[in-house]
Amino acid sequence: MPPIVKLDPARTAFFLCDMQTRFKPAIYGFDEIVLTVNKMLKIAKLLNIPVVVTEQNPKGLGPTTPEINLDSLGDLRILTVEKVLFSMMTPDVKAQLQERPHIRSVVLFGIESHVCVLQTALDLLDEGYDVHVLADGVSSCNPEEVPVALSRMQQVGAYITTSESAAFQLQRGAGTAQFKEFSKIIKDEKDNTTRAMQKLVQFRSSL
Repeated sequence: MPPIVKLDPARTAFFLCDMQTRFKPAIYGFDEIVLTVNKMLKIAKLLNIPVVVTEQNPKGLGPTTPEINLDSLGDLRILTVEKVLFSMMTPDVKAQLQERPHIRSVVLFGIESHVCVLQTALDLLDEGYDVHVLADGVSSCNPEEVPVALSRMQQVGAYITTSESAAFQLQRGAGTAQFKEFSKIIKDEKDNTTRAMQKLVQFRSSL
C-alpha cells in the first residue's frame, strides 16, 4: 500500500501558474479559475502558507490578471517569477524551495493544465515533493485537454483534489483559533465554489 499523504500547512506552499491577462479570452473557465485562486489566497493568508507565482513571458502575455488579489498576501507571496520555461520550476523557484526545506507539499493551480501545470507537477514530483492539483483550479484553451492532463499527473503520483477539500485538509479541525474565520471564508465562497465546480469539474468526475 502506498504511503498516505496529508496536507500540513507548516509543510505546504501554493503554486499559482501563469494566470495572465492575455490568456483570459482563450482559456476555458478562466473567470471560474480566478474565483478558486482568490479563495485559496484567502486560505493561504489565514494559515500562513507561502505562495509562488509565475508569469509566462509577461512582456508578450501581460502580468497576472488584476482580478487576482496578490497584494493581499503581503510577505506570503515569496516570489513572482517571469519565465520562458513551461514548468514553474525555474532556477529562482528551486532556490526559494531549497531555502525552505520544511516545504514538502505543493498545492498547484493555474493554466494550462496540459502544458505548464503538467510540466510543473512532473518536475516537482521528480524533486520528491507531494503535488496536489486542484481540479477546480486548472484549465486549458481546449477543455478536452484537462481530464487527460489530470489523468497523466495522477498516473505519476500527483493527487487530484478540489479547492475546498484541500482547504479543509489544511485546516485539519474545528478546534483551532482560526476556525471561525476559516468557516466564514468557506461560507462566503460557497456560491463561487459551486460555480467553479460546475464549470470546471462536472465533466471530470470519472477521474
